Amino acid sequence: MAESATERELFWVDPVRRGILPLDRFHVPSRLRRDGSQRPLRHTLQQRIRGGHAGCAESTSDRPQTWINDEIIALYTALFRRGAAHCVECWADGVLAGGLYGVQLGAAFFG
Repeated sequence: MAESATERELFWVDPVRRGILPLDRFHVPSRLRRDGSQRPLRHTLQQRIRGGHAGCAESTSDRPQTWINDEIIALYTALFRRGAAHCVECWADGVLAGGLYGVQLGAAFFG
């Protein structure tokens, strides 16, 4: 991570606890499924790794700063080109609305 988008130095984060989504028991609640069908999103794979990072790095009124700097974008882009980083994009009305990116190590994905 970086302290901010303008900070050049990177540092490692090693949290005591991490969230894990066990895919064999993954459940989408019916209300979420219903809400998602009211405004359908288009999903793509591996289309916008750089655009996705840039979107995540943009400041908003809710998030004036980000930990994503140019070095992180360059490193993830290099991992993507090597096949070690992956992304899923969500589009609403032709505009990138969100997504997930991360690194694959063996059978584990860290997003």
